[in-house]
Amino acid sequence: MDWISPRKLKRLGMLNMNRRNVDYIARYNDRSSYPLVDNKLKTRLVVREYGVTTPKLLQVVRQQHEISHFRQIVEGMPGFAIKPAKGSGGKGITVVTGRENEDYVKASGARVGVSVLERHLTNILAGLYSLAGSPDVAIVESLVQSSPDLARYSHQGVPDIRIVVFQGYPVMAMLRLATTDSDGKANLHQGAVGVGLDIGTGKSLNAVQFNRPATLHPDTGLPLDNIHIDAWEQMLEMASRCYEATGLGYMGVDLVVDANEGPLLLELNARPGLAIQMANGRGLLPRLKNIESLKRPHFSPMERVRYAMSTFAASEGNLQP
Repeated sequence: MDWISPRKLKRLGMLNMNRRNVDYIARYNDRSSYPLVDNKLKTRLVVREYGVTTPKLLQVVRQQHEISHFRQIVEGMPGFAIKPAKGSGGKGITVVTGRENEDYVKASGARVGVSVLERHLTNILAGLYSLAGSPDVAIVESLVQSSPDLARYSHQGVPDIRIVVFQGYPVMAMLRLATTDSDGKANLHQGAVGVGLDIGTGKSLNAVQFNRPATLHPDTGLPLDNIHIDAWEQMLEMASRCYEATGLGYMGVDLVVDANEGPLLLELNARPGLAIQMANGRGLLPRLKNIESLKRPHFSPMERVRYAMSTFAASEGNLQP
């Protein structure tokens, strides 16, 4: 996979943070929609009306007394995830992958008792992980069983796919793979591997870790240049539908591929980061300008997806300036 220097990326239309904030987030995202995407519970309820599937909801904990029902609900479950509704950047998410006697086994392999998980629920309610420390709600979801084809590339954590959607068009995508450095989380800033994906085909283009080129996963040792995402067009359509669901013109859509359920939405982000450009070795600006220049935008999600797949495919030169 070819490495493109940051200087060359800028020449190729790399979007910087100031321009992202002013020209795209501030201009195309109505602030009235932010509470919808900043709250995972509200997000899952609204996208469901637009045919976008999410992991099964096991429990919503709004009050302290409701924690007493937690151990009964998860008893016998093969695994589950606890998330703060208003958490960001993966903070406060606890993933349980199994059970050993009375202990629960986390994705990292650590074992904890139910009292530790109940205390974690209390901390979520208190707003320990929420934006501005405001009181929060805890969500308990079924465990995502990652597709084996993708799971083998990731270390401990579930790999996910970030798609940047502009005016309902999927314009850039990457696969995020957990590593030892990222503590099993698919977070690039913490050391996950970002693999750029061809919008046209769902195949890997380029990969980075800590903004440096990567050809092999540091833990699994598997090559990153021949990855292909199944049900790619379906995932792009799911991401596109989130535009109608939220009204947000510029957002990040995070999806996973479950072995049994297929593509599922994890969350939406009204302020998606820019590392996706490094993972792709390409800048966002040419693609965003292309959409802005459309005289007749496409009204259905599938029409927008087909336009994006044909226009932004690697074989089309990615609209480099």
